[in-house]
Amino acid sequence: MAEGDSLGGIVEVVARNLPPGLGEPVFGKLDAYLAYAVMGVPAVKGVEIGRGFEVSKLKGSENNDPIIIKNGKVAFASNNAGGILGGISNGEDIVIRAAIKPTPSISKVQRTVDFTRMEEVEVIIKGRHDPCIVPRAVPVIEAMVAIVLADCMIMQGLIPRTLA
Repeated sequence: MAEGDSLGGIVEVVARNLPPGLGEPVFGKLDAYLAYAVMGVPAVKGVEIGRGFEVSKLKGSENNDPIIIKNGKVAFASNNAGGILGGISNGEDIVIRAAIKPTPSISKVQRTVDFTRMEEVEVIIKGRHDPCIVPRAVPVIEAMVAIVLADCMIMQGLIPRTLA
């Protein structure tokens, strides 16, 4: 703030205790719905689920989530997939991260174009501006994830369409 600049950051949301089976394998993929909803939030420039972009550097043997028996139940040894396999929740925690850009409203000199005169000019934005909007984005990202998960549960009959 003292420099008149701004910062971005990452918001991580973890959804716990969801049933396996939310989503569809092709046109109703849970991860696609989540990404679509989160990308609709202003300032979000990227979404990753599970280990996200990091998996592009891994081998299948390093990325796969082995299925194991844990406390007498089928479980996963890891959660690299972020709780979603093939577009469908697998019962593990759903882990989603959103990259939030730095706000462009900064008080440093910036270049732009004056369209009426068709020439390059410098502009300084005055007023009070948040140097980082990431804290404000947290409840918005959480809400979008919750809405998608509730919608999927309604579509699959796990929550009634009416609460009468």
